[in-house]
Amino acid sequence: MLEVLIYVVVGLLTILVPALYWLRERRKSEKAATTLKKAIELGLDEPVSLHPVIDPNTCIGSGACVRACPEQDVLGLINNRGALINPSRCIGHGMCHAACPVEAISLVFGTEKRGVDIPHLKGTFETNVAGVYIAGELGGMGLIRNAMTQGIQAAQFIAKSLDEKKRAEKVLDLVIVGAGPAGLGAALAARTEKINFAIVDQEDLGGTVLTYPRRKLVMTRPVDLPIYGKLKLREVQKEKLLELFSEIFSVADLKVHAGQKVETVEKTNGHFTVTTAQGETFEAKRVLLAIGRRGSPRKLGCPGEKASKVAYRMLNPEKYHDLNILVVGGGDSAVEAAVALSDVEGNTVHLSYRRDRIFRIKEGNKDRLDKAVESGKIELILLSEVKEILDDAVILDKAGETVTLPNDQVFIFAGGELPTAFLERVGVQFTRKFGES
Repeated sequence: MLEVLIYVVVGLLTILVPALYWLRERRKSEKAATTLKKAIELGLDEPVSLHPVIDPNTCIGSGACVRACPEQDVLGLINNRGALINPSRCIGHGMCHAACPVEAISLVFGTEKRGVDIPHLKGTFETNVAGVYIAGELGGMGLIRNAMTQGIQAAQFIAKSLDEKKRAEKVLDLVIVGAGPAGLGAALAARTEKINFAIVDQEDLGGTVLTYPRRKLVMTRPVDLPIYGKLKLREVQKEKLLELFSEIFSVADLKVHAGQKVETVEKTNGHFTVTTAQGETFEAKRVLLAIGRRGSPRKLGCPGEKASKVAYRMLNPEKYHDLNILVVGGGDSAVEAAVALSDVEGNTVHLSYRRDRIFRIKEGNKDRLDKAVESGKIELILLSEVKEILDDAVILDKAGETVTLPNDQVFIFAGGELPTAFLERVGVQFTRKFGES
């Protein structure tokens, strides 16, 4: 009798354990498929930078890539095969590629529908223009750790390319254009290599990070920085990250030529003349472009846009209160700004977007926007474009109808203009990649 009972228990376990495992994996697969479906419905199925492509014929469904990805719900298993289930949230860590036990993952730029322009770079980060280098987001690496690492490596290569006997010349050894993560890494390495250099940025220390929404969580990984030491960060708010950047600059005794937008980089007499829109010039033997891919904010081109009440970023919503505010745009930045401003007492907020619906935004932002619109905190004006900005009003064209709104402040989030024209003037060549490594 005991033997029969043992056989029954073993038999049940033999059936039950695989069944439970199968049910658990099925639920995971269904959840991943639902996440991907929502991403497609919201228009968030296009990766914005370097991202993985998984070969379903090679993938064995180990889940190693899912576990390795530091971002939540970006990768998942669907029908026991790896899949990019939240494409727009992928920021190019590349850890999935290293974790895959069967090399089923390729890291690529762009997709079949959306090409990405990537500059031609040598292994030293030098472009086709001798003496001009690129590191960080512009070269396709937007992750903070990767950008810092590239900046460090680029500066080290630049140091090796310089003639030691000519280091004492009045001409700078290097101009670093951009004071974001890549520029920061390059500056620290340049200081260590005893390079005579200058840092120029159209904003200030932080570069693209400065444009992030307030309290935005930034994901990164630990990185060893020259002079400062190990930066042990995995998740940090924007404000804390900028504080750390400031501390690092102080420790290394660095400074930024802030508010200087570089307009031209021209080679004359064997070195480069770097000229800013503000009229300042720098003479240098080498130039490192550590700028973001978005370049300058895209303008609407309407009358009145140069008014002092027009801004292209919003860092502190509490600064704006008891105002009639128009936010223009349909992306995450516009929605986050509109929601934040609508929470400030006394504000009347309108959100204008040229299309018939807002859909290419994160699900959390969509939920917050829907609640704000339903409660009357935000008036959403779709199919509208700004025609003129006046001192105390704005004029919109809403599907052919003229709408005039009382207004004290305008925020425009129309994206950024790629610095393509600037780079073409410098002579840098590009390749447009459609899902290619």
